[in-house]
Amino acid sequence: MKKKLLMTLLFASFTVLPSLAQYNNWAVGFQLVEPSGLNLRKYYGENKALDVSLGTYGLFYGRDRKYRKGYYQNAGFSLRVNHLWHRGLFKAEKLHVYYGFGGQINSRRYYFNASNAPGVNVFTNTISLGGSGLAGAEYFVDNSPLSLFLEGGLYVELIPDIFYLHPQAGIGVRFNF
Repeated sequence: MKKKLLMTLLFASFTVLPSLAQYNNWAVGFQLVEPSGLNLRKYYGENKALDVSLGTYGLFYGRDRKYRKGYYQNAGFSLRVNHLWHRGLFKAEKLHVYYGFGGQINSRRYYFNASNAPGVNVFTNTISLGGSGLAGAEYFVDNSPLSLFLEGGLYVELIPDIFYLHPQAGIGVRFNF
């Protein structure tokens, strides 16, 4: 009797519970522009997601940009984590819009004039930390696990150069599973 009850509960959990789960629990993809690199998204609840991007910082925008007492001349690495709210547009829900906030940590080299050797540029590696905001739209392709997205946002540095602003935008593709 116990075995029969256990088998019934097990069967029910594999048939009923997935129908209650969200359609896409995870998404992994690639994005171009700022930051360029890997993107991982975990959907949870009715309309929430955790979005993680690991990639370049300053590759497409800001390679020759003033920073502190020097300037950036190369690309660095970035880790961005945002908490998102999303919702479908229209009844078909092929198109979702999302927005959210989070944080970002960057590693980048910046150059400045040496005080003891005028005209000679030296560099230092710097780690920066700040907040990020993000908004975008995602189109889910019919009968496919793929989705295409376009997003834009802003990074506001808090450490070491307070209120240094860096615009961010991305276009990419995700595999949803």
